[in-house]
Amino acid sequence: MSTEKIILGIDPGTTIMGFGLIKVVNKKMEFMLMNELALKKYDDHFVKLRCIFERTIQLIDTYHPDEIAIEAPFFGKNVQSMLKLGRAQGVAIAAGLSRQVPITEYAPKKIKMAITGNGNASKEQVAGMLQNTLKLKSLPKNLDATDGLAAAVCHFYNSGKVTAGKSYTGWSAFVKQNPNKVS
Repeated sequence: MSTEKIILGIDPGTTIMGFGLIKVVNKKMEFMLMNELALKKYDDHFVKLRCIFERTIQLIDTYHPDEIAIEAPFFGKNVQSMLKLGRAQGVAIAAGLSRQVPITEYAPKKIKMAITGNGNASKEQVAGMLQNTLKLKSLPKNLDATDGLAAAVCHFYNSGKVTAGKSYTGWSAFVKQNPNKVS
């Protein structure tokens, strides 16, 4: 009996949101698609957030992923950038939760380590390894799409393992695991 599942990977961003989908058939990965949502044209941050939410819902409703893997915001020096990235990730998570799709969050270093074996790998190294592993004919101009795909592949590699990332199966699970974030 064959088992099949679809994993949606998301690299949230307020300039570009990268995403990728893989299908897992009998424990073997198959590339489905990768793309990006360009948000540079919008000046209003809240419009960008709405676009992220709507595109994530559209991806879920079109491809019916069984699980979502999302890259956690990295800790940078600019607090405002960190806040914006956190909001972008939050609306993507909210979209998944609204459709009851289980979500797992991965740190950027964990994703890079899973794909390349080096937690400090460059975007180009991650993209090259994905191209080789999934036999992709070409890579996109912006590597945000490959970052989204990398989150999905990382999740595949970590399936069945206890991970350090956070997983949520719905709003009640999120609230239970994050009592300090709910008032």
